[in-house]
Amino acid sequence: MSHAFYLDLDRCTGCFACAVACMDQNDLEVSRPEPTAWRQVFAIEATTGSEVRIRYVSLACMHCEDAPCLMACPSGAIARDAATRAVTVNADLCIGCHSCSIACPFGVPRFGKDGRMQKCDLCSARLEAGLEPACVRACPTRALKQGDPNLLTLEAEKKAAARLVAGT
Repeated sequence: MSHAFYLDLDRCTGCFACAVACMDQNDLEVSRPEPTAWRQVFAIEATTGSEVRIRYVSLACMHCEDAPCLMACPSGAIARDAATRAVTVNADLCIGCHSCSIACPFGVPRFGKDGRMQKCDLCSARLEAGLEPACVRACPTRALKQGDPNLLTLEAEKKAAARLVAGT
């Protein structure tokens, strides 16, 4: 079964619980000048007329169906997991060329002290145990969800349709 993330922008408060949970789950260093966070939260200012709003976007690997990073990797370090369909990286095969980073339209690949690429693997071990990814589990507003891409798309379509009907 394929897995994907869905973020409800109306629910995300920018609390960073998802990013902290990811760093904790994956034992990522936070002491570096720039943490090797696999999930990052961005604040985006949106203006509608005279109204200014801050929206938060929690972003990690999108596990793209036609993953540009996978196609750009010259060493074969990036592959798709057969069970979860997650785009994964084998650090032992990574040569640190940054081709994946250049190819990724979301700027997702991160590089450790050793110069090798690291990224979200959908918490594959948690999925195999029947658990949610750490970032999803930690989200206090349930803005972040994970599941079948088709069902998540349906949910997003229903929300968009309800917005259109309501006129907002």
